[in-house]
Amino acid sequence: MTLRHALNEALDAHGVTPAQFSELMIRLLDHGVLRRDESKKEAELYDRYLRVPELVEDYLSVLRVRLHHERRFASLRLFPPGAEVPGEADQDTGFNDTGFNHGLRNRLSQQEVALILVLRAEYDKSLREGQIDEQGQATLPLEALNLASKNLLGRPLPDGRTEREALFRRMRQLRLIRSAGDGDLEDGEAWLTIRPDITSLVTDAVLATLSEGEEDQPCT
Repeated sequence: MTLRHALNEALDAHGVTPAQFSELMIRLLDHGVLRRDESKKEAELYDRYLRVPELVEDYLSVLRVRLHHERRFASLRLFPPGAEVPGEADQDTGFNDTGFNHGLRNRLSQQEVALILVLRAEYDKSLREGQIDEQGQATLPLEALNLASKNLLGRPLPDGRTEREALFRRMRQLRLIRSAGDGDLEDGEAWLTIRPDITSLVTDAVLATLSEGEEDQPCT
């Protein structure tokens, strides 16, 4: 029996067609992340995953790609070989930027990685202060994010509208942020929502190192 035949039989037993399974896998590998609350299509694909989770994970294991399933918030995220996966002890310790891939194709720029670090720090702050909603999300004004970037990294968010738009668009693609209300994230008085998925991309050890760096900065 061929691998394809065995897979098709297993899918048939769960009421999923090969075409439906292919659509799910292509979407996961192309985007690298899937959230049920993102759209009607992603809700459909997430529910399809729940019908065949073992088959999806077995398929990915052949590629040495790991899947992190955050059940509380109905989200899936892929990690390429060598990246640290939350809750799995057999990964390298510390920060591994191979986890910062869009899909499994393109690495993030230094600016994008820097913004993710700041988002993680602000999310942790909201968590400590109990400012997290029932969906595990934190909401803060854009100006607070800009100030946090200055304090943690020594530089503000980009001033250029085009550059800033590209940064926030990438964060949305990675399902890390969303606009709060009807505000425009390029508006200096806007608010944004940080999704709990941010904790999957920056380890606690890296966050602690970042905080220590802030404490070591001289007062001005």
